[in-house]
Amino acid sequence: MPLPSGPAQHVERALCVLAHPDDVDFGSAGTVAQWTAAGTEVTYCIVTDGDAGGFDETPRDQMGPLRREEQRKAAAAVGVTDVRFLGYPDGRLELTLDLRRDISRVIRQVRPQRVLTSSPERFWERIGASHPDHMTVGESTLRAVYPDARNPFAFPELLADEGLDAWTVSEVWLGASPRADHAVDVTDVVDRKFAALLSHVTQVSHQPEGQLQEFVTGWMRQTARAHGLPEGRLAEAFHVVHTA
Repeated sequence: MPLPSGPAQHVERALCVLAHPDDVDFGSAGTVAQWTAAGTEVTYCIVTDGDAGGFDETPRDQMGPLRREEQRKAAAAVGVTDVRFLGYPDGRLELTLDLRRDISRVIRQVRPQRVLTSSPERFWERIGASHPDHMTVGESTLRAVYPDARNPFAFPELLADEGLDAWTVSEVWLGASPRADHAVDVTDVVDRKFAALLSHVTQVSHQPEGQLQEFVTGWMRQTARAHGLPEGRLAEAFHVVHTA
């Protein structure tokens, strides 16, 4: 069967698997806002609590709970109410079978047609996008999508002990990819994206007022231009991989 020429126009359920609280909002909150507005049920799976983040003397044992609450608030700004945390340590993620199993569990629970995650490829022109945790989560998620989540004999305890049947994801959207091939025009929902970003007080409040919006707007304007959108539009871009 030939591969689809592009992503599905609409899906019932989508799952976003990212390393840290705020990762989804910097790269994808506008896209998520459009999905939820169109009726897609979106779930966030955040692999770490972000306990290595922040820019002040907040005790480390307080940072994780603060960032979890910030992510829930940010999610609500774009219409997402189901936010799950796997609780892995921030900055110390490794590609393990345990991580693959835990992501596979969430895939089988949510049963999404679409998964959004970070690219496992290093982006040499934008090295900040290639945090080791981002790349590890991207690779782990792709391995969970194929073959783990769809294979009833992979992590058989998920079926035997938890009743989670195998599930095949139809497409994966990779953010911060050096080979992005699909742009989403988010101009009309950019206010919701910034509401989500500004919810991450521990991560952005040290910046002068308006600086974050100016930086991210310029970034999205450049992305729109690179993908042929009209002048003045703003976009988020992804590499869409068909995985059914």
